[in-house]
Amino acid sequence: MASAAQKRIKSISYAKYGYMFILPFFLVYFFFQLYPLINTFIVSFQGNADKPDAFVGFENYSHLLFGGSDRRVAKVHTAFTQSLGNTFILWIGNFIPQIALSLSLAVWFTEANLKIPGKGFFKVVMYLPNIITAASVAVLFIQLMGESENVPGAVNMILAKLGLIKSNYVEATGLTTYDTVKFVNGVWQSRGVIMFIQTWMWFGNTMIMLMSGIQGINPSLFEAASIDGASSGQVFRKITLPLLTPIMAYTLVTSMIGGLQMFDMPFLYHAAGGKPDPDVKTIAVLIYEYFHAQNNENKLGYAGAASVLLFFITLILGLLALYITRDKDEIAKKKQRKKIAKQLKKESKQFGGFSI
Repeated sequence: MASAAQKRIKSISYAKYGYMFILPFFLVYFFFQLYPLINTFIVSFQGNADKPDAFVGFENYSHLLFGGSDRRVAKVHTAFTQSLGNTFILWIGNFIPQIALSLSLAVWFTEANLKIPGKGFFKVVMYLPNIITAASVAVLFIQLMGESENVPGAVNMILAKLGLIKSNYVEATGLTTYDTVKFVNGVWQSRGVIMFIQTWMWFGNTMIMLMSGIQGINPSLFEAASIDGASSGQVFRKITLPLLTPIMAYTLVTSMIGGLQMFDMPFLYHAAGGKPDPDVKTIAVLIYEYFHAQNNENKLGYAGAASVLLFFITLILGLLALYITRDKDEIAKKKQRKKIAKQLKKESKQFGGFSI
């Protein structure tokens, strides 16, 4: 028989230490994420410059979505719709080439028949841009391709020297400076640069995730397809893509969440005089501007409403993406199992609760 000491030792629970380890996360989440989120909902129902502390209901939402006859309200509505359009254009414009490039490289690197030397090196090099902070990348591209009143970026200077873009020279204090050098101040030129930066930064991360998904597929499927004489294209369409649906859905949703909250590149790349270019201004940049508006132009209510709208847009699109990429075969099997279980339960009731 076990002694009292042994029983006491067996009854000791170490679960409390696990809770102690995860407690800091929940404290940080509550103070820096959960509380600001709840407060944002509250602020979205408050007024702006003329009545900052008053409860205005859904007035801010109405102004952002539908505008109004007042000039200030119409300006807010125009800024919101333009920023929302820019956000979707920039996200879709970098997601499509990103997923195409990442999927191609993932299939290429995981192809068993291809003996590519230095695979590990190339993987590391392609993943490196994802490690660099977005602010650092933005500053780098500002220096390379940006423009200012006096000195253009290095790329603009080279293109001007080659005569590929127009430039005006102004003599000032004995030095030759550029007055205007136009390269990325066009609407689609600016957007194209942002799309390229986002694709370059994130395709390595997407490639690694897709590679892990491909490597998780049972190799016997590829071997059977090879024995049956299937081509590489058929293997890709009939085996790889269908079985990559879960990881593709994850990539789509995470990319969408990050893309709709895009801030660093649009804000820093065209931050001439502290005012981002309206052609690349996203919802996140607009919310930042509203939160930091001057006291006589208090727009905290609009900022909160725009944040809540962005939250619900992301939620709806995320649920839609998960619905579209759902496993229809697994859902059909689950329905069939439920139907069989229901039928068995019904039959058991006919015999007084005893099954035969």
